[in-house]
Amino acid sequence: MGKGIPITVAHGDGIGPEIMEATLRILEAAGAPLDIERIDIGEKVYLAGNTAGIEPQAWDSLRRTKVFLKAPITTPQGGGFKSLNVTVRKTLGLYANVRPCVAYDPFVRTKHPGMDVVIIRENEEDLYAGIEYRQTADVTQCLKIITRPGCENIVRYAFEYARRNNRKKVTCFTKDNIMKITDGLFHRVFDEIAALYPDIENEHWIVDIGAAKLADTPEVFDVVVMPNLYGDILSDVAAQVAGSVGLAGSANIGKHVAMFEAIHGSAPRRAGQNLANPSGLLLGAVMMLVHLGLNEQASHVHNAWLRTIEDGVHTYDIFKEGVSTEKVGTREFADAVIERLGQEPRQLKPARYAAADDTTAPPEPKPAPKPVKTLVGVDVSLEWTGGTPDDLGALVSRANGDGLELKLITSRGIKVWPTYAPETLLSGYWRCRFTTGSPDATVTHQQVINLLQRFRDMNLDFLKTEHLYHFDGAPGYSMGQGE
Repeated sequence: MGKGIPITVAHGDGIGPEIMEATLRILEAAGAPLDIERIDIGEKVYLAGNTAGIEPQAWDSLRRTKVFLKAPITTPQGGGFKSLNVTVRKTLGLYANVRPCVAYDPFVRTKHPGMDVVIIRENEEDLYAGIEYRQTADVTQCLKIITRPGCENIVRYAFEYARRNNRKKVTCFTKDNIMKITDGLFHRVFDEIAALYPDIENEHWIVDIGAAKLADTPEVFDVVVMPNLYGDILSDVAAQVAGSVGLAGSANIGKHVAMFEAIHGSAPRRAGQNLANPSGLLLGAVMMLVHLGLNEQASHVHNAWLRTIEDGVHTYDIFKEGVSTEKVGTREFADAVIERLGQEPRQLKPARYAAADDTTAPPEPKPAPKPVKTLVGVDVSLEWTGGTPDDLGALVSRANGDGLELKLITSRGIKVWPTYAPETLLSGYWRCRFTTGSPDATVTHQQVINLLQRFRDMNLDFLKTEHLYHFDGAPGYSMGQGE
C-alpha cells in the first residue's frame, strides 16, 4: 500500500479498460492522492465458472478500501448468471444510487437547455430483490419487496443530499394508486421524513405522469427520489433527455462502502477502437473524489472536463458539425482534459466543491409502536385446468372446514369466483382465499396445515401459500380486482 487514499479499481469489459485508463490518467494529472488496488470482475470471471462474476478475494479489497471505482462489465446472457452490479449493491448495502442529469447546451444537443436534475434511486429492494418463480408452464412470478427501513434510508438520503447541495425541492415518484401497500409504504415514509425538513419543498407524483413530465419539462424537478425499478428506468431517460447517457456518472452509496461508475454498459462493439467516450466514468470518479473529501481535485477535474466540452473537443457520440471543433478518440479526449486542468468553463456553470457544512440532520423518526399482528386467513395458489372458475369454485369449496371457508378465487389478480366475466383471460393459475368469515376470528398455523392436507387428499396441485394478516385490525393484504 502507498501513501495515498486506498481505492479498489476494476477495469471491466468491452470499452471498460479504455475509459478506465483515460479516467485514471486524468485523476493522476490532477494530483488526486490515490492508492489503487486492482481486482478482476465481469466476463472473464463469469466464464471461468464463477456465476457471481466476482472472486471471493475481491470482496476483501472492497471491504478494506471501502471505495470502488468500476468500469462497465458484460454479463453473459442466459444461464444462471446474476447481475454483478445488483450483487455488489446488495451485498455491501449500497442503498442509494445517485445520478446527476445535467444539460450542457449548446455544446451537447438537448431540447432542455436548463435541465439540472438529480435522480436518487433506492438500490437494494423492490423488484430488484430478484425473487422470481416459474409457477406453471405458463405463469411466472416476481416478488416486489419494499421495507420501511429501506424507504427511510433512501428518502432521508435524498433530503440530506438536497440540503448539502443547496437544492430546493425533493419529489417522490410512486405508483401507490395501484400498489397501495408496497408503493403506499414508500409514499407514507416520504411524507413522514419530508416533515422533518421544512426548509425543503416536497411533492409526490404518480410515476407515469411524473415520468411524462420529467421527459417533457425536466426543469420543474430538482431532486427526485423513487423505488428501484422506476429509478433505474427514469435515470436513463433523464440522462438521455439531458443530452446523452454516455455523459452520466453515478454513485452507489452505503453506510460503509461506496461504488462509482458510468451508467452505460460495456459496449463490446466499440471495444479496442479508441472511440468510447470516458465522460460518464470520469464524472463518476469526480463524485468519488467528493466522497473522499478531495474537493479541490474534484473541482479541477470537473471544470477541465466542462472546458473541454465547451471548446468543442468531442468524441464521436456527441460530435456535431457546426458545434464541435474536433472529433477525438478516447485517449485524445483524456489528453484534452489534462491540458485544461486549472481552467474553468466560460459559458457553462463552473463546478464548486467545498467541504460539506456541519448542519445537524434532524433526529431519526421515532419508531412507531409495533402493531398487533393477527392471522385471519390464507391464500392458496394452485394449478388447475379442469374447467371453468365455477367448476373450480365448486371443487375447492369441498376443502372448507375446520373454521376456514373459500371466500374468493382470482386469476392474475382478477376476481373470477364467485361470478366472473367470460371475457377475462384465464391462465390455469389460481389464487384461492380462505378466511373464517368473521372479522374477529383468528386462524392458527395448524388450521392452515389442515387445509393443505385436505388439498392434498383431493389431489389438488397447490403451489404456494400467503398468510393474510391484520395489523392493528387493518388488512395487510390487497383485495382482488373486482372484489
